[in-house]
Amino acid sequence: MSEIRDVIIIGSGPAGYTAAIYLGRAGLKPLVIAGALTPGGQLINTTEVENFPGFPDGVLGPDLMEAMQRQAERFDAELVYDDVESVELDETIKTVRCNGGDVYRARAVIVATGSYYRHLDVPGEEEYAGKGVSYCATCDGFFFRGKPIVVVGGGDSAMEEAGFLSRFGSSVTLLHRRDQFRASRIMIDRTMENPAIDVMTNTVVASINGDGKAVTSVTVRDVNTGEERELDANGVFIAAGQIPQTAFLGGALTLDDHGYIVVAGAGTSTNVPGVFAAGDCADPVYQQAISAAGTGCRAAIDVQTYLESLAEEADA
Repeated sequence: MSEIRDVIIIGSGPAGYTAAIYLGRAGLKPLVIAGALTPGGQLINTTEVENFPGFPDGVLGPDLMEAMQRQAERFDAELVYDDVESVELDETIKTVRCNGGDVYRARAVIVATGSYYRHLDVPGEEEYAGKGVSYCATCDGFFFRGKPIVVVGGGDSAMEEAGFLSRFGSSVTLLHRRDQFRASRIMIDRTMENPAIDVMTNTVVASINGDGKAVTSVTVRDVNTGEERELDANGVFIAAGQIPQTAFLGGALTLDDHGYIVVAGAGTSTNVPGVFAAGDCADPVYQQAISAAGTGCRAAIDVQTYLESLAEEADA
């Protein structure tokens, strides 16, 4: 059986790396299970990041994550490039099993596995990701000032993104596959009353088109008639929801109806003592790198408090 560590961090985005930095500086030598394919989270697939404090000229997403990783390793964080297959969290000593067969044990665990954007899976989406296709209006809206924009989705987030993008685009067209919206009534009314937003219902994206360098248009299809038409677009914002990466937990932690980990108040404690959650996997609202980093800091401090309480119990 493997050695018993103080803390294991599952995930390596802004939340995981920030937690590792704080815990490393506290002398706890955290083990970070960073993922097999995409260590660094969603920012690895992001080009220019202009809203992370401290970078007045912006920073490339992969560069930001590499810098966070180096900083964590500077303070003796150990990284393992594998994915977690299952966990056993009920006992005082937690067990984490990886796909590669390795088993790790620790007194505390931070889950910081993030979430991923729901994709449309249409031609051109992957090719033009970061070249006109975006999943975050607050991150990328500024780049499309004075250009035609398409938003895809029918929930509150899609409505909110359309409203935000109407400040920038020469036009904003909101596409939804049904004639009824999932969004709240106030968001629907706000969108319908915005003269800068055109709404197309019963419409899906058939393909995202470009010139090899950037998006130039979107082919859309009427779901009732099958008729297709082309819309000019330089920005395509997909707001079809996000999926928290929590399936591997296998019911070990309490999740909300959408699969996000439930934490206590403004802290990071879960329903299991010694297990904490940080970043997008526990945040259905903000989903920003800077807020994820902030909860990573909180989780690290919560872990230190928990470990101190274990030590006091052992001494009593």
